Amino acid sequence: MAMFKNANCQAASFALNILGFILSMTCMGLAEWRVWYMESSSAPSRGLACIGMWKVCTYQPNRLPGRVIACHRYSYSDTDLPLDIRIAQNLLLAASLLGLLGKVLTVTGLLRVYAGQLQKNTTSNLFCASGVLSIIAGAFILIAVIWNYHSVMNEEGIRFPPSFHIPFRPDRQEMGSTVPVAVLAAFLMLLSGLLTISFQLPPNIRVYPEVSQV
Repeated sequence: MAMFKNANCQAASFALNILGFILSMTCMGLAEWRVWYMESSSAPSRGLACIGMWKVCTYQPNRLPGRVIACHRYSYSDTDLPLDIRIAQNLLLAASLLGLLGKVLTVTGLLRVYAGQLQKNTTSNLFCASGVLSIIAGAFILIAVIWNYHSVMNEEGIRFPPSFHIPFRPDRQEMGSTVPVAVLAAFLMLLSGLLTISFQLPPNIRVYPEVSQV
C-alpha cells in the first residue's frame, strides 16, 4: 500500500512537471521578455517594442483605433544578438531537452511501479535521475530570467538590423509579462524535481534482482 501511495506522489509530481514544461515551452515563443518604450522624436519609429528570445515585435500608433504590430524573427546563429539573449536561447533549449528526457525516465519508473516490476535500485535510480534533470532544467530557466532582469535593470541596448526600425537603446524599458510565466515554470520544474528525488521503495517491499544477460 505504501508503495502505491509513494507512486501516486510521483504521479502528482509528474503532473507538475508537465505543467512546468508546457509553460517553459510557451515562454520560448513569447516576445514579452522585455518591453521597450520608444517615445522620443529621435527614435527611428515611435511606439512600443517587445523583445523576446526568438523574436521582437513592435506596436506603433495608428490613425485608426488600435495599433499595428510587426514581428521580426532572429535565428539561433544571429551574431548581432547580445550575449545574454544567445545564452538564454541555449539555456531554454537545454531546459526543454532535459525536461523531456526527465519525463521519459519518470514514465518508465511509474510503469515499473504500477506493473510490479521492481528491481533493486533500478526504479529508484530512474526517479532520482529524472528529478536531477528536472532541477537542472528549472535552474536553467531561472538563470535566463535572472540574466534578463539584469539586462533590463542595467538598461542594456541591442543593435538590431536597420530594417527593424528599432533604436539601439529605448527611452525606458521594463520587464515583460512573460517573466512571471517563466518564473512559475522554473518553480514547478524545481518542485517536481525535488518530489521525484524523494521517491523511496518501502523497506518491506519485495524487489527482484536484476538478471544479467549472458
